Amino acid sequence: MAIVSLRRFATQERWANQFMWELARHAIGEEIVVYPLMEKHLGRKGKELADQDRLDHQYVKDRLYTLECIAAGTTEHTSLLKDIMEHLRPHNDSEEQHDLPLLENALAREDSIKAAKSFQMTKKFVPTRSHPSAPNKPPFKTIAGLMAAPLDKIKDMFVSFPSEEEKDAAMKGHN
Repeated sequence: MAIVSLRRFATQERWANQFMWELARHAIGEEIVVYPLMEKHLGRKGKELADQDRLDHQYVKDRLYTLECIAAGTTEHTSLLKDIMEHLRPHNDSEEQHDLPLLENALAREDSIKAAKSFQMTKKFVPTRSHPSAPNKPPFKTIAGLMAAPLDKIKDMFVSFPSEEEKDAAMKGHN
């Protein structure tokens, strides 16, 4: 029974690390690329949307930072992860159903494609962990991110993540 429990813990830990890694990169990418575009192309409404999205991100970043220090598989970890997910769902729905369609309609097709490529590229260079005290607006966000990213990447070398086989199996089970 102890071996099964250890395997389950190790699996939970790998997936929790992957979740935090993906979410940190995604949030920072939005703060550097997407939100400035919303402010530029959607005027006052874009600034309001971006400010609200930054507040949503801050809530999540604060909790991710705490989550990183809690052992996966514990009640506290599960509860905090559930809290993060409950906060993310309405945030993601709002962005996907409201904010991004507004921005997409305000951008020329070429600019939209350029923004999508920039977002994907930015995620390769940003921190991979939550830094809740870091600035959340360019240019200071960009500078802080470039300073934190190398340290995060070193930390990542000592953390386990799901294997490619585990990721593939999860994707197949999800479809």
